[in-house]
This record gives sequence, C-alpha cells and structure tokens, in this order.
Amino acid sequence: MHTKEKARSCDICSKTFTNVSSLKRHLQTHTDEKSYSCDICNKIFSYESSLKRHLRTHTNEKPYSCDICTKTFSSQYNLTAHLRTHSNEKPYECDICNKAFLRCYDLTRHLRMHTNEKPFICNVCNKAFSRQSTLKRHLWMHTKEKLHSCDICSKTFSHQSSLKRHLRTHTNEKPHSCDICSKTFSRHFSLRIHLRTHTKEKPYACDFCNKAFSQRSHLAAHLRRHTNDMRYECDICHKTFLHNWDLTRHLRTHTKEKPFICKVCNKGFSDQSALRTHLRIHTKEKPYTCDICKKTFSKLSTLLPHSRTHANEKRYECDVCNKIFSQRASLRIHLRIHSKEKPFTCDICNKAFSQHSSLKIHLRTHTKDQPYVCDICNKAFSQHTHLMRHLRTHTKEKPYACEICQKSFAYHSSLTKHLRTHMKEKPYTCDICQKPFTYRCLLVIHLRTHTKEKPYACDICPKSYSRSDELTIHLRTHTKEKPYTCNVCQKSFTYRSNLTKHLRTHTNEKPYTCDICQKPFSNRSSLTYHLRTHTKEKPYACDICPKTYSQSSNLTIHLRTHTNEKPYTCDICQKSFFNRSSLTKHLRIHTKEKQYACDICNKTFFQRTYLMRHLRIHTQEKPYTCDVCQKPLSDRSSLSSHLRLHTKEKPYACDMCKNSYSQSSELTRH
Repeated sequence: MHTKEKARSCDICSKTFTNVSSLKRHLQTHTDEKSYSCDICNKIFSYESSLKRHLRTHTNEKPYSCDICTKTFSSQYNLTAHLRTHSNEKPYECDICNKAFLRCYDLTRHLRMHTNEKPFICNVCNKAFSRQSTLKRHLWMHTKEKLHSCDICSKTFSHQSSLKRHLRTHTNEKPHSCDICSKTFSRHFSLRIHLRTHTKEKPYACDFCNKAFSQRSHLAAHLRRHTNDMRYECDICHKTFLHNWDLTRHLRTHTKEKPFICKVCNKGFSDQSALRTHLRIHTKEKPYTCDICKKTFSKLSTLLPHSRTHANEKRYECDVCNKIFSQRASLRIHLRIHSKEKPFTCDICNKAFSQHSSLKIHLRTHTKDQPYVCDICNKAFSQHTHLMRHLRTHTKEKPYACEICQKSFAYHSSLTKHLRTHMKEKPYTCDICQKPFTYRCLLVIHLRTHTKEKPYACDICPKSYSRSDELTIHLRTHTKEKPYTCNVCQKSFTYRSNLTKHLRTHTNEKPYTCDICQKPFSNRSSLTYHLRTHTKEKPYACDICPKTYSQSSNLTIHLRTHTNEKPYTCDICQKSFFNRSSLTKHLRIHTKEKQYACDICNKTFFQRTYLMRHLRIHTQEKPYTCDVCQKPLSDRSSLSSHLRLHTKEKPYACDMCKNSYSQSSELTRH
C-alpha cells in the first residue's frame, strides 16, 4: 500500500492490481461473467457490491450522509466525490489542458475529447459514442421504449432523468443556482452553460475559422455554414435550415401556432425567445447596456445597431442610390423602396407592407390591441414609439433642439419639419396644381381639395370632413365641449386657435402687420382678409346670384338669405338670426349690457360697430367716399343709402300701398 506495488497482473490486458480479489473482479470484465442478479428487475452484475448499490435504487436507501450539508448518497464513492465540492478539491488533472475534475471517471470521459476515442458501439447501427450513458440513450431510439410516464400530463420518457427534468416544468422547480448572479435553472447542464457567460469561457473552437463557442451545439450549427449542410427541410414550402429549431419555428408560420403564452396579458408567441423579449415590456427589464453612453436596451438586436452610431460605422451600401446603412436588415428594407416590393400582406384587408413590423402594427388596427400602457395615466398605445412620445407630455422633455434658433422639440420629426421653416424648403409638390408643401401630411390633405374626398364622417350627423382634426373640432358642436380655457378670465373655447387669438385681447399683442398700410392685426386670418381690401379680391362667389365676398364666412351667411335659413335662435324671444354675431348682439338688448364705452363722452353701446361709428362724430373722420360725387361719409351704411340717390333704387316697399323708399327709416315713418 505504501510502496504502491502492483504485483498481480492480468494475462489478457496486462493491467496490474495490488490484491487477488481486485484481479478476480477485473477478469470478469473479460469473461462477461455476471453471476449476481437483481430479484426485482432481473438486471445482472459482475460484482456483489454492484448488486448491493443497485438494490438501493429500488429501496431509495441512502446510508451515506454528508457532515457539512446533510445531503445523503447511496454509495461511499458518491459521498467522497460530493465532499470535494465543499473543499474545492479536484485531484484528477488532465495532462493535456490541465483541467481538473472531482472524479476519476470525469477525467476519463474528458480525455476522450482530446483522443476522439469512442469506445461504446451501438449493436444496431454501429454508431460510436464516447460515453456509455449516451449509448444507452441512443439505444432507446431503436427500441422506442418509453418506460417512464408523467403522472400529471401522461407524457412518456425513455429515461428516468428525462422524466425528472420534465416534472420541473410542472413544479417550476429550479434547484440549480448560479453563485455569481443567483439566477436559477431547472437543469445542471443549463447552469453550466450559463456560468460561461460570466467566465467568458468558449471551449468549442471551429477548425475552419477559429471562431469559438460556449456550447457544443452552437459549434455544430456553425460548422454547417462552412459545409453548407442545410439538413432540415420544410415539407410545405421546401425551405431548408441549418438548425432543427429553426425549422420548428418556421413550421409555426404555416400552422399559425403560438404555444408560448404571456401570463400577464395572455398574448401568444411562436417562439420562446419572443415571449422572453415581450415579458421585458411588463418587467421594464433592459439587460443590454451600451459601454459608451450607458443607454440600456431590452434586446441585444437593438443594442448592436445602436453601438454603430458611436463608431459611425455604416458598412452596407445601396447599389441604386449609394445610401449606406449600419445594418444589413436596414439595407434589405431600403431596397424595397426601389423595387416597390411589399411582401407582407394583411390577411384581413389585403393591404401590403414592405416591413413585417409595419404589418404587425397595422394588424392592431383590426384587433384594437394596445399592449403599451402609460404608467402615469394608464393610456394605452398600439406602438412602443407612441408610448415613448406620449411620456414626454408628462416629463415635458424636449430632447431635439434647433441649432439655428435653439427652439426645442419633443419629437425628432417636429424638429425636421421646423428646420424647413429656416431653409424655406418645400419638398412635397402637388401633381395637379404644382403647389409645394413643407410637409407630406399637408400635401395629402391638399390633394383632397382636388378629389373632393372626405374620409372622416361624423357618427351623429351626416357631415364629413377631409381632415381628422376638423372632425374632432366638429364633434365638439355636438358635445358642447370647450377644452381650452383662458387663464386670465376663465373663458372657454372649442378651438385652441380661438384661445390663442383671445389671449391677445388681454396682451394687446398684434404680431401680423399689413405691408401696404402698416396696420397691425392680432391674427393671420384678419390680416389675410384685410389685404383683400387693398387688392379688391373677392374669391368667394355665390352660385345663385353674382355677388362675391372676400371671406368664406360672409358667403356662408349670404347663402342663408337665399335659403332663408336662420340657425341661431334667441332663447328669450325666439327670434332667429342668420349668424351667431347677430344673435350675440341681440342678446344684449335683453341683458341691457352695453360693454363698449366711448372714452370721450362715456356713452355706451351694445356693439363695437356702433361705438366705432360714434367715435367718428368726435374725430370728424369720414373714411367712405362716394365714387359718383366724391361725397365723404362716416360709415358704410350711410354710403349705401347715399348711393341709392344716384341709382334711384328703392328696395323698401310698403305692403299696403305699394309705395317704395330708398331707406328703411323712410318706410318706417311712412
């Protein structure tokens, strides 16, 4: 024992042993003599000690206990090996790569990686294996024997160990824990692979290109790229794949099967990785961090292109327009602009898209699915980008700044549009009238003036509109909603533009100036109308009579004189009016409100026009001149009455005697 002398030798293989009993046991491996049989399962063994150990698998007896962690074992050998996990002792070292092992047979198995020795041969197909356990599992492929059944779902397995692992899918048991990050796994094998993400160990290297991998299966799959071995073929469309799992995933595109269900929102996915990525929407987990700017991402595929923005790396160039891209996928999508290819079609409405992501987003218009929810106000969105933009309404973040005027914007698209105001750029032109536009959306809206298309219809009344915002504003006439309130006087408005105009009555701001007479105005539309007094332009013509107007609102009011429509009714006396302003003025007769006061004599008036006419008494101003006799007059109505002296027009007729008069006051006196 002390000299490690091995005096007894085997005549067949020359292996030496220290005692006769060991030699005797060894000789049985050559003679295949197995004289010890199990009474329960009839399995036979060469040694009595082996039978004893085997019987413990039936009795579940584990007489050997660890003093440190109280774990029990069926054999002394397993206990000895286990104790080394506490002492970190690895006495068996590989002479080639110096890797150390807890057990002798672990080293023996490992050495076969270097020698490529495969001593275990299948009797059926002659396939060779480096491990006996692997051969055993392989043999079950030939026998198709599945002795072990799951009590919960009745699934059968060839091996007890496979059943054990399967049961953890029901119990969610993950007994194998990572010492570094505490992540848990259901299989020891999965833990071993996971540890390589910490150690950066990649023990499997490609002989062709020296690329290294952390898993043997990844190396095997990679090698097929060199050999072009696409061994997995789809029976439906005959597409071939490098990996079996790629084929499995692909088949789900035909079957529409989505076996992986999110427990939070019940959304289904065709592969587990997609579910894992989706769950990060709920957990807000972003495990991928940029080393340069520390920005975090939920997907590795998003981090990689982001990293290229720092390196300014753009390696993929378009052959048609020479535009370069940082990702091959981006180039592929871009090329569809040139080819007009739209390979992704909606099954519901047959609309086609150039990108799968665009189809996915479009489908939500049919399903009304809004998976992205704001944590602050619970508003839901169909797209992640829409949620991110919405969050800026809460944070008031405006990350995009104009380099010319320093104005900042919440959205990049808003900055792009704003820059065109500096460049005077109008890249979108109407094909019909050649009118240019700064934004594409304005061109789309403008085109509807040619096509007369009004796609936005009111659900309450038959009215339809060419723009969605016009419909939104119109709906407020039904709901009486006035969401815009003045901070000064608390007056509410239906439209934001009306509030903006109203605020200028408090600030007296008049930012719009006439280039001809320098008269200032508080809003652009007033300036536009005013300019027509210089140009004499009256673009709005009545279809019934030859009358024309400088404002569309004036034409609308005029048309009511033909239709006799008076939509504005006084609630007090039921008198009706052609326009709202006439009703407003009339109501002051009931309320006795005279809000317009003369600064000179303090006389008050119901209407601003009455005050303006009155002021001319003090100023002696007579801005209206007769074109016939050049007589100056103080107001428009006086000019109209005076002109009738020249034209002999008498529009006011008496219903009783047929007398007619040039002025209403004369008819009243008559």
